[in-house]
Amino acid sequence: MRTIAQEISARDARLAKVIAAHPLCTIGRNPKPVTHFEALVESVISQQLAVKAADTIYARVKALAGGRMVPGRITQISEADMRAAGVSGAKFKTIQGLADAALSKRININKLHEIEDDQSIFDQLTSLWGIGPWTVDMFMMHQLGRLDIWPTGDLGVRRGWEKIYALTEEIEPSALDKKGEKFRPYRSVVAWYCWRALS
Repeated sequence: MRTIAQEISARDARLAKVIAAHPLCTIGRNPKPVTHFEALVESVISQQLAVKAADTIYARVKALAGGRMVPGRITQISEADMRAAGVSGAKFKTIQGLADAALSKRININKLHEIEDDQSIFDQLTSLWGIGPWTVDMFMMHQLGRLDIWPTGDLGVRRGWEKIYALTEEIEPSALDKKGEKFRPYRSVVAWYCWRALS
């Protein structure tokens, strides 16, 4: 990661300042290993929520599952109980769809790390109802440690980019998509430093 950070710094002076001012990027070093299924449920719950609220709801859902976030237990939780825990109707449907896909082996969720092609993982997961690019991007970055994900749909990444480059107008995801090209194959690391720039 030190080598990657140095390479990004050499490519871009503004990013070099952010990298120098913050700790080394932690992508690829997961401090609390969880199953891929658990990480995906966490990503779904986190959609459009502040971190603290998402953590609280996630803890409630895990308690409903008897402390074990596994597909078989998730499918047994009623919508009413999930709603009472703070999960929206749409997220309930998504989480149940994820559990069903895991149980039916339609998607071998806990072996996704064995697939080298990011696009293949993306296509499999986004085929499920309610799982969009943001959820898959977060999963691939934080759970699988993939280094070349560019989550332009993430508001924090866009706000961080605007701050780093002192932009006076909001950048559109499509415009940011093009800007990321020069940072291949380390765009996940650039995104991580965009978040740090806001802290």
